[in-house]
Amino acid sequence: MCVWKSSLKTRSVKGIGSMISGKDIHVMDLSKRVVIGPDVVDRIMEFMPRNLRCARKYFIVTGPNVWRLYGEKLEKAIGAGNATVEVFKATTAHIEIAEQIIDEARRFGAEVLIGFGGGKCIDLAKYSAKNLDKPFISVPTTASHDGIASPFASLKGTDKPTSIKAVEPVLIVADTSIIASSPRRLLIAGAGDVIAKFTAVLDWRLAHLLRNEYYGDYAASLALHSAKHIVRYSDVIAKSKEQAVRIVLEALISSSFAMCIAGSTRPASGSEHLFSHALDLIAPKPALHGEQTGVGTIMMAKLHRLKWKRIRRVLRKIGAPVTAKELGIPEDVIIKALTMAHKIRPERYTILGDRGLTWEAAERLARETGVIP
Repeated sequence: MCVWKSSLKTRSVKGIGSMISGKDIHVMDLSKRVVIGPDVVDRIMEFMPRNLRCARKYFIVTGPNVWRLYGEKLEKAIGAGNATVEVFKATTAHIEIAEQIIDEARRFGAEVLIGFGGGKCIDLAKYSAKNLDKPFISVPTTASHDGIASPFASLKGTDKPTSIKAVEPVLIVADTSIIASSPRRLLIAGAGDVIAKFTAVLDWRLAHLLRNEYYGDYAASLALHSAKHIVRYSDVIAKSKEQAVRIVLEALISSSFAMCIAGSTRPASGSEHLFSHALDLIAPKPALHGEQTGVGTIMMAKLHRLKWKRIRRVLRKIGAPVTAKELGIPEDVIIKALTMAHKIRPERYTILGDRGLTWEAAERLARETGVIP
């Protein structure tokens, strides 16, 4: 088991990031504590930040299946601290569901909100905690994307298919025993989401150079380190699930911290994420987020003149999809997503530019990278 602590909650003037951007004030909010190890859910009350140790009402946002499998462990652990719980079981991360959670948590008198499950439950809990002005605790049961520690949430039913500002967790409890029992596909998707930082950081720097957008070198370096961590240990990820869980978790959390430091999703989300969001809008059956961003990274890496073949080899080695067929998405949908990706967030400048790719350019890119035959 490892425990990371951070007391960084900075309201700094003329800090490092601001010197790069020319702005005077930059705000960084980081999680206070991260706990990774086997059976740590059973000991969650031991790891509570000091200011939460007197809390007596915990509102848990989870999924039906997760609660059936592991709910008793978490409820028993919280009950051992003489606290009571209210449980909300969600099946989709929709803004209307979030509003229900906010209403029920308020009626319960919740002092702390816990997201217990995959990305949907964690996003719902962090968004609700933001609106209730309550502490949020992240207890992931999968390692499928970097939302487990980031202050951003992705909810359906909003104006945009992209992430919105929520709140960072004050505590992250990642139980490797639980996460290791989740489908391997989810873990590999998490690795794919981290790989995306190679192109996300370049898109961010491009926006800084061409549009004078804020760029934080430290946050960018941290995000890149996360992606390099996956490449460095790709052999281990390909062969060992137990060790892979810790490797991917550490990379995801590091990427999340980069977003906290930057104050936006810029270090972790670029043109490859815009491609994935476009697929979410038009694909008959979208693949997992990290699977789509992984494939997007291959193509955007070619546009950035990175070693895209190496990225493709790493994704192939760990068992991630690298083609439209492996994603289960029709070829023409891939091409269409490429042509419309730049419209998803027009204010976010990337390698796709303001005009995006023509159909012919998009098809050529997909074919040259082997995404479509």
